[in-house]
Amino acid sequence: MADEDVKVLFGRRVRQLRKEKGVSQEAFAHEIQIDRSYFGSIERGERNVSLENICLIAEGLGVAPAELLRFDAVAEAEAQDSIQDE
Repeated sequence: MADEDVKVLFGRRVRQLRKEKGVSQEAFAHEIQIDRSYFGSIERGERNVSLENICLIAEGLGVAPAELLRFDAVAEAEAQDSIQDE
Protein backbone atom coordinates (compact mmCIF):
# COMPACT_ATOMS: atom_id res chain seq x y z
CA MET A 1 0.00 0.00 0.00
CA ALA A 2 2.82 2.42 0.79
CA ASP A 3 3.96 2.42 -2.83
CA GLU A 4 0.51 3.02 -4.28
CA ASP A 5 -0.81 6.47 -5.07
CA VAL A 6 -3.41 7.62 -2.53
CA LYS A 7 -5.65 8.78 -5.39
CA VAL A 8 -5.69 5.25 -6.84
CA LEU A 9 -6.41 3.73 -3.42
CA PHE A 10 -9.22 6.22 -2.87
CA GLY A 11 -10.70 5.43 -6.27
CA ARG A 12 -10.60 1.69 -5.61
CA ARG A 13 -12.35 2.17 -2.28
CA VAL A 14 -15.07 4.34 -3.84
CA ARG A 15 -15.57 1.76 -6.62
CA GLN A 16 -15.76 -1.06 -4.06
CA LEU A 17 -18.42 0.70 -2.00
CA ARG A 18 -20.40 1.76 -5.08
CA LYS A 19 -20.45 -1.81 -6.37
CA GLU A 20 -21.52 -3.08 -2.95
CA LYS A 21 -24.42 -0.65 -3.19
CA GLY A 22 -25.26 -2.25 -6.53
CA VAL A 23 -25.40 0.90 -8.61
CA SER A 24 -23.70 1.74 -11.89
CA GLN A 25 -21.10 4.45 -12.14
CA GLU A 26 -23.38 6.53 -14.33
CA ALA A 27 -26.42 6.17 -12.06
CA PHE A 28 -24.40 6.99 -8.96
CA ALA A 29 -22.81 10.06 -10.53
CA HIS A 30 -26.29 11.25 -11.54
CA GLU A 31 -27.62 10.58 -8.02
CA ILE A 32 -24.94 12.71 -6.35
CA GLN A 33 -24.95 15.30 -9.14
CA ILE A 34 -21.34 14.85 -10.23
CA ASP A 35 -20.46 14.64 -13.91
CA ARG A 36 -20.18 10.98 -14.98
CA SER A 37 -16.79 11.38 -16.65
CA TYR A 38 -15.41 13.24 -13.61
CA PHE A 39 -16.69 10.50 -11.31
CA GLY A 40 -15.10 7.87 -13.54
CA SER A 41 -11.78 9.67 -13.30
CA ILE A 42 -12.11 9.64 -9.49
CA GLU A 43 -12.56 5.86 -9.52
CA ARG A 44 -9.56 5.48 -11.84
CA GLY A 45 -7.42 7.48 -9.40
CA GLU A 46 -6.87 10.37 -11.78
CA ARG A 47 -8.26 13.12 -9.54
CA ASN A 48 -7.23 14.76 -6.31
CA VAL A 49 -10.74 14.94 -4.86
CA SER A 50 -11.84 17.94 -2.81
CA LEU A 51 -13.13 17.52 0.71
CA GLU A 52 -16.56 18.73 -0.45
CA ASN A 53 -16.73 15.97 -3.07
CA ILE A 54 -15.46 13.36 -0.60
CA CYS A 55 -18.37 14.27 1.68
CA LEU A 56 -20.81 14.23 -1.24
CA ILE A 57 -19.65 10.76 -2.34
CA ALA A 58 -19.76 9.43 1.22
CA GLU A 59 -23.29 10.73 1.71
CA GLY A 60 -24.39 9.09 -1.55
CA LEU A 61 -22.87 5.79 -0.43
CA GLY A 62 -24.43 6.07 3.03
CA VAL A 63 -21.09 5.95 4.85
CA ALA A 64 -19.00 8.31 6.93
CA PRO A 65 -16.33 10.17 4.93
CA ALA A 66 -13.64 8.36 6.95
CA GLU A 67 -14.91 5.06 5.53
CA LEU A 68 -13.67 6.13 2.09
CA LEU A 69 -10.13 6.22 3.50
CA ARG A 70 -10.18 2.62 4.76
CA PHE A 71 -7.82 1.43 2.05
CA ASP A 72 -7.14 -1.81 3.95
CA ALA A 73 -10.75 -2.84 3.27
CA VAL A 74 -10.02 -2.91 -0.47
CA ALA A 75 -7.06 -5.23 0.00
CA GLU A 76 -9.13 -7.49 2.26
CA ALA A 77 -11.95 -7.67 -0.29
CA GLU A 78 -9.53 -8.38 -3.14
CA ALA A 79 -7.89 -11.16 -1.11
CA GLN A 80 -11.29 -12.63 -0.30
CA ASP A 81 -12.28 -12.53 -3.99
CA SER A 82 -9.09 -14.36 -5.02
CA ILE A 83 -9.75 -17.09 -2.43
CA GLN A 84 -13.30 -17.54 -3.72
CA ASP A 85 -12.03 -17.77 -7.32
CA GLU A 86 -9.80 -20.74 -6.47
